Amino acid sequence: MPQNKTDTNIDIEIRNLKREDLDQLLSLYTYLHPEDDPLPGREQVERIWDKIVSDESQINKGAFVNGKLISACNAAVVLNLTRGTRPYAVIENVITHPHFRRKGIGSQVMKTVLDTCRETGCYKVMLMSSNARSEIHGFYESLGFDRNSKQAFVIKYD
Repeated sequence: MPQNKTDTNIDIEIRNLKREDLDQLLSLYTYLHPEDDPLPGREQVERIWDKIVSDESQINKGAFVNGKLISACNAAVVLNLTRGTRPYAVIENVITHPHFRRKGIGSQVMKTVLDTCRETGCYKVMLMSSNARSEIHGFYESLGFDRNSKQAFVIKYD
């Protein structure tokens, strides 16, 4: 697997997430949503994860240090009948373990996801970020995202 160096010279491996990465991913997600809804039973979680990792329209990348997952991001590629039938992608669940933030790792994972979206033929990639997390918006802009080109609208269901 290709090894990358971070801004602080940490050796990382960035790769597609696999079935056996589930527990590490769930652990990492506790930093993303500390107050998240409880998960259903293990069998259902594994069934959903199996569908995710086998779905070619799902991009799931992670950064590993010494075999430990420390950063992850996923994108869904959506088929489309406009823009010459070029798909678009939506990024979600961008997370880096707190001990590894501000070292360039999240940027590398995001760039890998964005490269994969481009290779898939996507004409655009979108993500939404909470207004309450304004400190992260500069990170997204540094990757090329434009906060002023579109307006997001959200409905949340309980």
